[in-house]
Amino acid sequence: MVKEIGHFIGGKHVKGSSGRFADVFNPNTGEVQARVALASPAELRAAVENAKAAQPDWAAKNPQVRARVMMKFLELARTHAEEIATLISMEHGKTIPDALGDLQRGVEVVEFACGIPHLLKGEYTDGAGPGIDMYSMRQPLGLAAGITPFNFPAMIPLWKAAPAIACGNAFILKPSERDPSCPMRLAELFLEAGLPPGIFNVVNGDKEAVDGILDDPDIAAVGFVGSTPIAHYVYSRATNNGKRAQCFGGAKNHMLIMPDADMDKAVDALIGAGYGSAGERCMAISVAVPVGEATANALVEKLIPRVEKLKVGLSTDREADYGPLVTKQALDRVVGYIDQGVKEGATLKVDGRGFRMQGYEKGFFLGGTLFDNVTKDMKIYKEEIFGPVLSVVRAKTYDEGLKLVNDHEYGNGTAIFTRDGDTARDFASRCQIGMVGINVPIPVPLAYHTFGGWKRSAFGDLNQHGPDSVRFYTKTKTVTARWPSGIKEGAQFSIPTMR
Repeated sequence: MVKEIGHFIGGKHVKGSSGRFADVFNPNTGEVQARVALASPAELRAAVENAKAAQPDWAAKNPQVRARVMMKFLELARTHAEEIATLISMEHGKTIPDALGDLQRGVEVVEFACGIPHLLKGEYTDGAGPGIDMYSMRQPLGLAAGITPFNFPAMIPLWKAAPAIACGNAFILKPSERDPSCPMRLAELFLEAGLPPGIFNVVNGDKEAVDGILDDPDIAAVGFVGSTPIAHYVYSRATNNGKRAQCFGGAKNHMLIMPDADMDKAVDALIGAGYGSAGERCMAISVAVPVGEATANALVEKLIPRVEKLKVGLSTDREADYGPLVTKQALDRVVGYIDQGVKEGATLKVDGRGFRMQGYEKGFFLGGTLFDNVTKDMKIYKEEIFGPVLSVVRAKTYDEGLKLVNDHEYGNGTAIFTRDGDTARDFASRCQIGMVGINVPIPVPLAYHTFGGWKRSAFGDLNQHGPDSVRFYTKTKTVTARWPSGIKEGAQFSIPTMR
């Protein structure tokens, strides 16, 4: 019997009442394993009302109390890590080790949120004027929401929810309908950790739920991760409705390989960063830019056998390099890009289209694919493929390679592999990208720094996690206090100064 997944509202599992459902597939077999309810406006409104009712008492808790809930959640998340990773693996298709990494990077932001008593401290000036003190305080917005993608069903919900909740807000999560079980389990664990009912709600749904979040007058802030067209849509509609919004979109991450680079390390980096999680990462390296013909020839020569030997397996196979893609639609989309690359004249060095998993022929599997001689006018270069496909774009010079990075519409992440400090420093300074790796292929900042891209990879002024998350989920109040000081003054009609 196919499992039915509803919502998590007010600390309870709630069956869907809209009559609309989406299929949740097992990507290993291609079979439907669950149906997830798609929320109606009434169901979303119920979550909002529960959150509104619970939030004032939660905000009134001192920050240490809120931090203790985060600490307890950390303990529970570690205890249930294998269980959560299995949920992710069976719905998303990433391997268990990769799913554990998904959870770990989310948990690290919860660890950061445990420091909320320090992070919420304001500023204070004693004696700003005669008998006057001045101080600031950070207070919660009230109700925030997160709209998160399928590719990180633990990490990105925790990136959004943990800082928001630690700051004293209530939170509504609208996760991807493709892999909803992990977010539902996270909600259960937050409740077990002592979070009051109604502070963390999960509303499953599609565009109807998204639009409801964007239009609801009680939701003060929205965070989104997904494709660039949808990120722009969410940002525009949210801000037009007076909400704060941080929206992160697509990526086309380049890695420059300089002639002096350690070629073996560069190849290792490209294999892991390009093909891990079947390429379904916004921080995946999808474009390799070797500088100089000799560098390019050496790189491609070493890449070909490594790509051919990639072990594609079931998501439960801990020895597999990567598992299936998330849905048949995703598989067909990536195959269409490979077809297009061949049509446009790129050199297909390794073709993954013929891969079939024995006994699992209906699964959403695709072998590793490698293109050489890709040019910047090709569709496979311009657009995000989101699959196990690596494109080699040859650059004659370092400046030509840097120009490729800077001219692309996306500005999420980039990397350079070199032994030369001057080149690395110049690259880090001049590239127009939000996150930069120097001999690091996936430059995802740790939780106490901030994550975010530039250009059409991000919309909004504040990034995810780190200090920016506290700024995003709070508003600043500045107090100017004056106590009787024996100074007698009449009415003052000019603007006050501290002279």
